[in-house]
Amino acid sequence: MTLPKFILGDNTDYPDAIYIVHTEFPRFIINLENDEVEWFEEFDQHDQQELETETENYIRQATEFYDREVARYDD
Repeated sequence: MTLPKFILGDNTDYPDAIYIVHTEFPRFIINLENDEVEWFEEFDQHDQQELETETENYIRQATEFYDREVARYDD
């Protein structure tokens, strides 16, 4: 099965949360309500340093994906 890079998710137990799942390395879920990130990978010291510099980019990409998806619903 081929998965898209990002998947939009929600859960009625958390009605204000908007989740974006990033399915490629490094895999994570971000809650756009508060920008909280849950990583599915374990990182060593070297990875951690690179991750810190790239996290802002991942959040930006997830937000752009969400904005694009919402705009498609509005059309």
